[in-house]
Amino acid sequence: MARFDGKKILVTGGAGFIGSNLTDYLLKEGAFVRVLDNFSTGYRKNLDEAAKSSNFELIEGDIRDRAVCDRATAGMDYILHEAALGSVPRSIKDPATTIEVNVYGFTNILHSAVENGVKRFVFASSSSVYGDEKTLPKVEEKTGKALSPYAISKQSNETIALNFSALYGIEVIGLRYFNVFGRRQDPDGAYAAVIPKFIGSLLAHKSPHINGDGSYSRDFTYIDNVVSANCLALEAGSDACQKMYNVSCGSELDLNGLFAALQDALAQFDPRAAEISPEYGENRAGDIPHSLGSIELAKKFLNYRVLVTAQEGLSRTCRWYFDHQ
Repeated sequence: MARFDGKKILVTGGAGFIGSNLTDYLLKEGAFVRVLDNFSTGYRKNLDEAAKSSNFELIEGDIRDRAVCDRATAGMDYILHEAALGSVPRSIKDPATTIEVNVYGFTNILHSAVENGVKRFVFASSSSVYGDEKTLPKVEEKTGKALSPYAISKQSNETIALNFSALYGIEVIGLRYFNVFGRRQDPDGAYAAVIPKFIGSLLAHKSPHINGDGSYSRDFTYIDNVVSANCLALEAGSDACQKMYNVSCGSELDLNGLFAALQDALAQFDPRAAEISPEYGENRAGDIPHSLGSIELAKKFLNYRVLVTAQEGLSRTCRWYFDHQ
């Protein structure tokens, strides 16, 4: 018997990087998967495999539209809420749209879930909620002052989810993602994440841009770990609910080390990558200097374990982008 046989699961933002990986896995494990996406940042091609399944349904629509949310949540057992406008720089440039999508849209889909009797609502939060809190590793009970509108939106999501759980009884679990990377992450556009941007530059034999001196560090988390955490959150007992969890590898790598690791991995396929040096610029507004997540709480309540280390994940990711260039 497959892991999610007979379960009906809505994945919002299912055409995106994380959402499409979740969708593929859930279909493989026997679930009926409905995807809600407006394709503002996701891609139809990410759903090519999913569309072959008779257990797949796509609703094209926006989480800011309450009627769409009502239709998408109807008949669902669980929701994995991935739909959002990501990127700290984008939120600084256009705070109103980030708040509208990430807070108003979040409230819409959660309220629809309540109205339609959805059992559990698992949602993507972010390590950005730690803000100016300097303690390392980051532990769930110690968050700081938000440094960007994006961080404000994710802090708001957590507060709203806990409030709705208390008021309406829906089970909620928030997953604070730490710098997720892997196959299908968009390397293009002004707000692309650092790993696909670096890989894209190296494959094009161009110097990638590093903000600051390269000493800022991150807890880079491979996509398979995030898929695992979401599935464990669906399966966990009720004692795991009404909590927020770090989803990370529990290890850190600075940007200079990241560049070196990617360069080494890509040089195995493209020797010219070894000849490229990065360019350095100013630190980026809203960035947290260091991010390292404790995974002890997720281990305790979700039975979360790191399936793929950051180093192995970087190697797999470089292979994927080389094969798909």
